[in-house]
Amino acid sequence: MVLLKPGYEEDYQGRPPIYLLGCSGAIVEEERLDDGRYNILLLGQSRFRVLEEHGGEPYRRAAVEELPDATGDGASLDDLRERLLAALSRLSDGAAAAHPRDAISHAALVNGLSQGLDLSPVEKLSLLDCDTVEARARRLLALLEFHALERAAGRRRTLH
Repeated sequence: MVLLKPGYEEDYQGRPPIYLLGCSGAIVEEERLDDGRYNILLLGQSRFRVLEEHGGEPYRRAAVEELPDATGDGASLDDLRERLLAALSRLSDGAAAAHPRDAISHAALVNGLSQGLDLSPVEKLSLLDCDTVEARARRLLALLEFHALERAAGRRRTLH
């Protein structure tokens, strides 16, 4: 899965430009719509960079390079985990008060939040661009803090 660059609407049926960073995954849920299209839920599995696109129809094909996803510093991640959960709780008006402490790994928590929160596609792409879970946690925290500032300035937004 890759993200189409802005302006793709003009050439949607052709080959509009894409961001070269993507994520492979497995379809975990699908819903066929009345007009024949589908809504799908994709569970991310690994990050990749597009090296070269190849011709082919009806789907785009490419040679890709899988990108490693190191964890980072454990002590730093412990602190970031607490800060992330606190920020998320503030943004959700306390609805996330019953958050997992040690039930899941740092990677599962950070990646799950990165994928599941109601962030813009470009914000999610910026998270995917991080080479470590620690870097992703830091960027996610920065995004949450930015949304908190927006909210405080009167642009109400609740993340879920």
